[in-house]
Amino acid sequence: MELKELRAKSADELKAHLVELHKESFSLRMQKATGQLAKTHEARRVRREIARVNTLLGQQK
Repeated sequence: MELKELRAKSADELKAHLVELHKESFSLRMQKATGQLAKTHEARRVRREIARVNTLLGQQK
């Protein structure tokens, strides 16, 4: 998701999105551990998006 889209969301929506990202991150880690992860770049994308959401939540406070 792009930064413009994230900035348009409220704090509650960002927190919900953050929960989804953490679930996705966990799923990708499990796939990597079992050798089933085909798109290795997805883990990096999710990690960066989690950081973006956390930054926006910090700025909104």
